Amino acid sequence: MDYVAHLDTALNRLHEEGRYRTFIDIERRNGHFPHAIWTHPDGGQRPITVWCGNDYLGMGQHPVVLEAMHEALDATGAGSGGTRNISGTTVYHKRLEAELADLHGKEAALLFTSAYIANDATLSTLPKLFPGLIIYSDALNHASMIEGVRRNGGAKRIFRHNDVEHLRELLAADDPKAPKLIAFESVYSMDGDFGPIKEICDLADEFGALTYIDEVHAVGMYGPRGAGVAERDGLMDRIDIINGTLAKAYGVMGGYIAASEKMCDAVRSYAPGFIFTTSLTPSVAAGAAASVAYLKTAEDLRVKHQTQASILKLRLKGLGLPLIDHGSHIVPVIVGNPVHTKLLSDMLLEDHGIYVQPINFPTVPRGTERLRFTPSPVHGPKEIDALVTAMDSLWSHCALNRAELAG
Repeated sequence: MDYVAHLDTALNRLHEEGRYRTFIDIERRNGHFPHAIWTHPDGGQRPITVWCGNDYLGMGQHPVVLEAMHEALDATGAGSGGTRNISGTTVYHKRLEAELADLHGKEAALLFTSAYIANDATLSTLPKLFPGLIIYSDALNHASMIEGVRRNGGAKRIFRHNDVEHLRELLAADDPKAPKLIAFESVYSMDGDFGPIKEICDLADEFGALTYIDEVHAVGMYGPRGAGVAERDGLMDRIDIINGTLAKAYGVMGGYIAASEKMCDAVRSYAPGFIFTTSLTPSVAAGAAASVAYLKTAEDLRVKHQTQASILKLRLKGLGLPLIDHGSHIVPVIVGNPVHTKLLSDMLLEDHGIYVQPINFPTVPRGTERLRFTPSPVHGPKEIDALVTAMDSLWSHCALNRAELAG
């Protein structure tokens, strides 16, 4: 077996399809977000504006967060020292879980090292807790949810994206006595569309199913206290398990679930992804707790975030660019070709100092390759003007169509 040849074949295939991904070496500068420094392949450094980050509100550089992290670092040192069960639970972890439980109006919350692990570990563990469980999963759920459902050993049903009638058909076809769980998202990050939370909760009530929602792209940004779309719509009490992240709007890292005390206790007791993983460092937990607490009262920041997203979408629509707009903060511009998408991304970075990563298959379906912009409250008029001007110029240079997509 020529192992090197097989690696070359696999990598060359990505290059030929225009899907090979490269790391962009950037250095964030404290207090200057969304501006950063890009280390060019030739070794030189150039200033850039980051337009594809998930630090949606700029909390990764907020003084409240940094102060909390410095205090915890000075008090405890660098690492947590172990798994949560073996010396890795500190006052900072407990404080963060209490903040998250309060945020979502649940009895408890359970921390993981990432929201990916939280989804994977929880969804793969639930069939151990509810023998015979059938999980109904939206077709466009995140890879972490798909992986958790795939390897849990239980039955699964995939319903067409946001298709409540299809979900009803699948629920009605199964044994009424079988335990059931519906897994879906509140904001789908590639198109920026919202899940039909109320309708899914109604079906869950009708068929006796549990509900599991991924609010990763919504926590911190929607609802009166930033608990997500379910809070915004007054539906949090109808969701059994809420998954969220601390690495996007909260600006730090980590993931969690919020649920009943017994549900969290059972997951922490049975999920290998929780049991055998070193816990978050105390400084990270402290920074995340400070961020969650701060954003509970920062409605003005959420309003400004939505305003900047609306302005950018309006400006890009004015150019006739093929933009998908479902009313969320996510701004996808469809290019439709992986090579062109990569070329646009490279030209934006090289010629305009604008960093936006190309999104290609398998993250999105073939033919829907895109540039996905994530404006923040600190992407001001100057940054938006520069982006819109660059996109207008490059769209003409590449002779791409200017036909707006339906939202």
